[in-house]
Amino acid sequence: MNLVIGPLLPFVALAWPLLLGLGAAWPAWRERALWVLPAAPLPALLLAIAWPEGSTTAPALLLGTVLVLNAPGRLLLGMVAVIWLAAGIFALGYFRAPRKPAVFAGFWCLTLSGNLGVMLAADVATFYVAFAAVSFAAYWLVVHDGSARALMAGRVYLVLALLGEALLLVGLLLGVAAADSLSIAAVAASLSEAPLALTCLILGFGLKAGMVPLHMWLPLAHPAAPTPASAALSGAIVKAGIIGLIRFLPEDAGLWTTGLILLGLVGAYGGVVAGLLQRNAKAVLAYSTVSQMGLVLAVLGAGLTTEAALYAAHHGFAKAALFLGVGVLAATGRRALPWVLALAALPALSIAGAPLLGGALVKAAIKPGFAGWLEWAVALSATGTALLLARALWLAVRGRADAADARPAPLLWAPWAGLILVALALPWFLLASFSTLTPGYVLGLASLWDATWPLLLAALLAAPFLRLRPRVPALPEGDLVVPLGAAASAAMHTLRRLPEPTGPHLALPGATRGKAVLAALEAALLPWRRGGLLAAALVLALAWSLAG
Repeated sequence: MNLVIGPLLPFVALAWPLLLGLGAAWPAWRERALWVLPAAPLPALLLAIAWPEGSTTAPALLLGTVLVLNAPGRLLLGMVAVIWLAAGIFALGYFRAPRKPAVFAGFWCLTLSGNLGVMLAADVATFYVAFAAVSFAAYWLVVHDGSARALMAGRVYLVLALLGEALLLVGLLLGVAAADSLSIAAVAASLSEAPLALTCLILGFGLKAGMVPLHMWLPLAHPAAPTPASAALSGAIVKAGIIGLIRFLPEDAGLWTTGLILLGLVGAYGGVVAGLLQRNAKAVLAYSTVSQMGLVLAVLGAGLTTEAALYAAHHGFAKAALFLGVGVLAATGRRALPWVLALAALPALSIAGAPLLGGALVKAAIKPGFAGWLEWAVALSATGTALLLARALWLAVRGRADAADARPAPLLWAPWAGLILVALALPWFLLASFSTLTPGYVLGLASLWDATWPLLLAALLAAPFLRLRPRVPALPEGDLVVPLGAAASAAMHTLRRLPEPTGPHLALPGATRGKAVLAALEAALLPWRRGGLLAAALVLALAWSLAG
């Protein structure tokens, strides 16, 4: 191997976005900072295409960084790189007058680097640092618009991200102690004998992947974020939880084998019901992600690891295309609408498993993992998916451009069309490598019928609604956030009404002064520049101490 595709390439793939993100802060580049976005994932894409399977190490980095590329990791790494590439190109045409472009580009690149890192990490320390980077940096993509809606979504996202990181840290520490090793493979092998560690890890990864009932951040964050960021959030970032489960889930997961299947099916159907009650196209698509990731969790519970990677990759491409399609439809006038809508329907039909499309192949690949009523439950979920995505497209069409001659710019439709093509075609080339089936299997009459009847049932169910158009109740985005928020407000109100405790033992000298000091410290660190620089300095200090 030469230097281009040699042992340094994985580290280049992770460091390159960080360097571009730092370069975006250079005063001369700040106003043009978004132009770095398409370039950021290019080394990772080269890595996924050209690097052979294997590992490379950097003993002096963190606690000894080990990066590995195997079949599931390569597929999901390539998916992440392509989605971020398409979303970065789309962003150039999407933002007319970007708000704080350097800040957006910097956190975009940091999130991307973390997203790539979790696909490559083979040791616990590197995986945790990468997972934390993708979790916390994505907050700035969610709140980029600065609207009240975005800030509220960001608060919920941050609270759940902190919860997920805490669960992940506890699970990893317990797993490392059980395995007496920092190797992810060793930790995974020991988790069947460490049920608390396994539970913490599944909950932490499940939260990132949108597992019910920890899914609340998805339908809030995705609609609030700018459209290119929504595509990355739903298409690529949620897969950080999926690769975590693929890497860490032991062969014998105990009760979690059944638990993942049941929770996955609850998410698959619950996401459909909640999504059908939404009024925003991007919120509907977010609930569709909850539904589809529920199916992936069920597939992992059934023990189909490589099939789950294939299903997740197809979903990533198709769902990112659907989110970008919302932006394309918004820029489309009446005259161009038919062909744009026809293209937008293709990834929706693919996710629903329409015959001959990529989604039909990935759904056929997971079928052997289920039997009896579970097989019927998985198959019937395609009906809900078809209804849900049809509603998303209908809502997106309602928000299209008013001008009859409006057409989407090439920077909008080109990356969108590219993602559609990859979603439809790639499973045909990968099916035999990631499942026990061959492409010829899905061309049989039985397979074609299995892919067709759920869509026919969806059409039958939709017909009365299209004719009668009954008034459907609306469900707030974030569903469980509303009652949980009300309960928290009621608890705080009750606490405020409690009488102040009295007594000489509570009269602490200097308490008022201490509160004033803390308030002043909080005010000093609140601006993101100061707090961000302090956080970066602490991270660098920790990395330096670990390296030593």
